[in-house]
Amino acid sequence: MRFFVYVRDVDADCYPEGLARAVHFAYLSSDGVKVPLNKNYGILFAKGEISEKNTIVPMGVREPKIFAMEDGKIGICGERVLESGDSDATSAGKLLLWTTGDLIHFEEQGLVEAWTFSTYDLAESLEIPDTIAQEAISYWTPIRAVACEYEAEMEVSSEAELDNIRVTVHYNDGSTSQKKVAWEKSNLAFGTPGTLDVPGRIDRPYFQFPLAKGYGDPVVFPWEGKWYYISTNDNQNDIGFYAREADAPWGLFTEGVTEHLILPFDPSRGLEQTFWAPEFHVIGGELYILFAVSGHAWGPQCHMMKLKKGGSIIDANAWEDPIRVVKKDGTPLAQGPITLDMTYVKAKSGSYVIWSYREHLMSPMDSGSMLFIASIDEEKPWVLTSEPTLLTRPLYGWENVSGTINNEGPYAFVKDGKVYVTYSGGAANGYTYALGLLTADENADLTKFVSWHKSITPVLTFYSVEGEYGPGHNSFFKLGDDLMIAYHGETDLHDHLRCDGIRRVHFRANGEPYFQMSAQEDLPDELAEIQVKVVVK
Repeated sequence: MRFFVYVRDVDADCYPEGLARAVHFAYLSSDGVKVPLNKNYGILFAKGEISEKNTIVPMGVREPKIFAMEDGKIGICGERVLESGDSDATSAGKLLLWTTGDLIHFEEQGLVEAWTFSTYDLAESLEIPDTIAQEAISYWTPIRAVACEYEAEMEVSSEAELDNIRVTVHYNDGSTSQKKVAWEKSNLAFGTPGTLDVPGRIDRPYFQFPLAKGYGDPVVFPWEGKWYYISTNDNQNDIGFYAREADAPWGLFTEGVTEHLILPFDPSRGLEQTFWAPEFHVIGGELYILFAVSGHAWGPQCHMMKLKKGGSIIDANAWEDPIRVVKKDGTPLAQGPITLDMTYVKAKSGSYVIWSYREHLMSPMDSGSMLFIASIDEEKPWVLTSEPTLLTRPLYGWENVSGTINNEGPYAFVKDGKVYVTYSGGAANGYTYALGLLTADENADLTKFVSWHKSITPVLTFYSVEGEYGPGHNSFFKLGDDLMIAYHGETDLHDHLRCDGIRRVHFRANGEPYFQMSAQEDLPDELAEIQVKVVVK
């Protein structure tokens, strides 16, 4: 099967330079049509350079080529250019090179002397073995449900037994998910033997987008039998933290739900502006909120505050005074630069915090926001126990779109021995906002840079789900058996009103998380309705 590589034309209104000057892939279908992969969003992005002044010089790709290598691998190369498309003098005589064995996972080889490619047949397309081609097409094609598997006849002896039955939903990539069923039980008489045709609807945890309007950085959190919601409140100019309480997650977003002010504007405590990105975390058995705030002089810094024993989340007096996060020598996390978006990660190797750090914001010396990690002691989580380690800077074009230079909003979950950390890049309140992914082994020392793998391609973008623009700054929570992702985005390409969304996280057949599944892809209406023969024992 023939595969093509290309870059797209720049469209300043909907596909700017940082996105267009990336390597895109397509394949030739059996009827001779070129079919873009990854919904025609870029897959390989050039890394920017770090200048002597610690600023980022964004880069792109021009005239990509694909070729077969002697070791059986596939090479993709291209000329590195500046974000504007102008030639990059520092890479003259060299080409960027990526190598891959499967067109799914790529190794960055950096700049390579152009003469080393003289023995290869560089072209815009290459014939790919069918097995590799089909797996790559499956990986870069949206995942969707294709069938449901369940017993046509079921024996049950109680309502609880019926409710515990799961349906297996099969997806086009070979993955599956187990789902509950809402049965029509009105004609069932448990305790009286008999047989009856019973209809049911397969349960699909569904939240309509948009949810809360004018809220960013959403967190949904279960605590002591209730559900809670907290976020950055744009409707209050990011002044104060407000929490919502409900009996179920859906109740957090009902019209007229009460918002409880739990951390108000208070100059006496240095709480005056930029109340940003609050997160609930249980650390060492205690409930904390991790957040950023500024005093009279603008400059957000990471803080924590702990819930008092027996206190209620929605009671402002139930929280201890906020504490600023400090380094292991007791000095502030930063003096001058800003720190924000701190999150907590617990792995087998220890407990950690990750946060965003930025120097010289909005000046010619702007470093861009970058993510750091350090270990902590759960007894005093506001004190680092290791030196900060740099995890990632916004070097790829999707992270650094038109000067946005963002790596922020990290949040983690652990599954099957791996730590997954999503983070956001691009414009924080614009359509280019997107999620990246860092992965590490749960047993590894997470303070070591080499423990982490950074995905080249973003895992959630404005191309992922129709009608959702700039999805980013997310959190995770469990809802029954499902892992859910909460995020903010916009409802229009050029709207800047941040609104919340929630959807299920799917897992591929190989175990990798997949964040781009719409509700209809997860379970289309035509598959949701089922009917079985129930035999009551």
